[in-house]
Amino acid sequence: GSSDVVLDDTYKEYLFTFNNMHPATDNVRFTVNFRDGGSSYDATKTTTNFSAYHNEAGGTQAVGYNASHDLAQSTSDLNLSAGLGNDNDQSLSGYLHLFNPSSTTFAKHFMSNTNTSERSDFTENMYVAGYCNVTVAIDGVQFKMSSGNIDAGDICLYGIA
Repeated sequence: GSSDVVLDDTYKEYLFTFNNMHPATDNVRFTVNFRDGGSSYDATKTTTNFSAYHNEAGGTQAVGYNASHDLAQSTSDLNLSAGLGNDNDQSLSGYLHLFNPSSTTFAKHFMSNTNTSERSDFTENMYVAGYCNVTVAIDGVQFKMSSGNIDAGDICLYGIA
């Protein structure tokens, strides 16, 4: 399943926090998509994505741009993580800021930072930013795994005046 959140124009900024998100299925990505007034979570997005990672056994680490994870005018779900593991000690934590989702003039900008206990025993810190390229209000946000269900975890929403 997914976690769907309905938004209104009460706040200019919304902060979502993710705490110990655990998938039911191994090697899946934690994703987000936005609803722009219709019934589907398919707002057009342009994004950028980079990460830093390190293997817990040592030796393998890197920082780099993830061209295969960014979106260019796409309605697809946006990856907020690498291949998340479903071992008992693996999970994801992080946050997503969404700015001025009720604007009917400007694109809706967002930024996310997550840290993942990755399927191959890596820690991966992923940075994602972009905008919903629509001039209608964003009235809903949906978080889900790329496959399977969210097994456990907390998603909290904060409105920032």
